[in-house]
Amino acid sequence: MTADPGATTDPALALRRRKLGRESWGFAIGSVCFFIGALPWYVAMTSAVFANATFAIGAVFFTLAAGIQLALTGRRFPYRGMTPADVLDWWSAAVQFVGTLFFNLSTIQALSWAIRDPDTVGAGWRPDAWGSICFLVSSGLALGAVSRRHELWDIRARTPLATWLNMAGSVLFGISAIGAYVIPGSDEIVSLFWTNLGTALGALGFFLAAVITRPGATRGGAPRSPERSSGRRASSSDGSGAPHHPA
Repeated sequence: MTADPGATTDPALALRRRKLGRESWGFAIGSVCFFIGALPWYVAMTSAVFANATFAIGAVFFTLAAGIQLALTGRRFPYRGMTPADVLDWWSAAVQFVGTLFFNLSTIQALSWAIRDPDTVGAGWRPDAWGSICFLVSSGLALGAVSRRHELWDIRARTPLATWLNMAGSVLFGISAIGAYVIPGSDEIVSLFWTNLGTALGALGFFLAAVITRPGATRGGAPRSPERSSGRRASSSDGSGAPHHPA
C-alpha cells in the first residue's frame, strides 16, 4: 500500500482540512434548500410561508459555511507579508460572508411578510440584491486567488472548476434578483420565471462546487511547498505548482 502523497502529519493543517470539509457541507445543504425553495411545485404543495422558511434555513447554512471559510483564511485583515493569493482569498471570503448576511436579512424579511400576508410581492428585495452583488464580487476575487493557486495555504482549498461553478451560481443569483424586482407603480415583478430559474440553477452551481471541493478536504490535499511555507512565493511552472484557474 502506498502512502497518500497529500497526507499530512501536521495537526493544525489536518484540523483546517476538516473545517474545509464542514464548509463544503454547509454550502451543499444551503444550496439544496435554495434549490428546493425555488421549485414552483414546492410552493404549490406547501405554502409561501414554508417555502420562505426553507430559504431562511438555507441562508443560515450559507452563513455558517462562509464563516468557516473566512476563518480558514486567517480571520484577520490582510497583513504585510501575505501572498497576493492569500489577500484575494481573504477578501473573497469576507465579501462572501457579508453577502450571506444580506441573504439572511432578505429571507427573514420575506418570511415575516409571508406570515402576515402571503400575497406580498417583493419583500426583502433590496438585501437580496446586495447579497447577489456581494457574491459576484466574491467570485471575481476567488478567480483571482485560484489563478495563483500555488500560493494558497492548501491548493485544494479552491479548485478551478469549483470556482467557475461558484461564479456561474453568482451570475444566476444576480439574474434571479433582477427578475424579482418589483416594477414601479405595480405589484408585479419583472419575471417570476427567471426569479425561480436563476435561484434554482444558481443553487445547483453552488452545490456542485461544494461537492467538488469536499473530496480535496477529506482525502488530505496537497501541502504547502517549502517556498510557500517560509513566506517565499513558489516559482514552479509545472503542473503541480503553476497558477491554475467559483469557492
